[in-house]
Amino acid sequence: MSVNLDTAFKAMAHSVRRDILDWLKNPDICFPDQKHGRELGVSAGQIDERAGLAQSTVSAHLSILQRAGLISCRKSGACHSFKRDEKAIQAFVQLMSDKLL
Repeated sequence: MSVNLDTAFKAMAHSVRRDILDWLKNPDICFPDQKHGRELGVSAGQIDERAGLAQSTVSAHLSILQRAGLISCRKSGACHSFKRDEKAIQAFVQLMSDKLL
């Protein structure tokens, strides 16, 4: 897995994006009212609702996380669902460790 450290750092620079990654780590707890199965991820609408921000703002944050490779998106009909990319996150953590320790 190839992760661009600068892009990932920029993605992690905003507290809402860190919150989204944290929520997606435990979707059963953070999104108990999810209407479809967890295999697709968490719907953008559920993330919007939890964030309490405008849909366009949350969409922009999700796009930044997706471009950084930290989350993936699957579309099913009109619904966009998001999941953490655990391999990419581990690669990012390893890169940070290699640079800082």
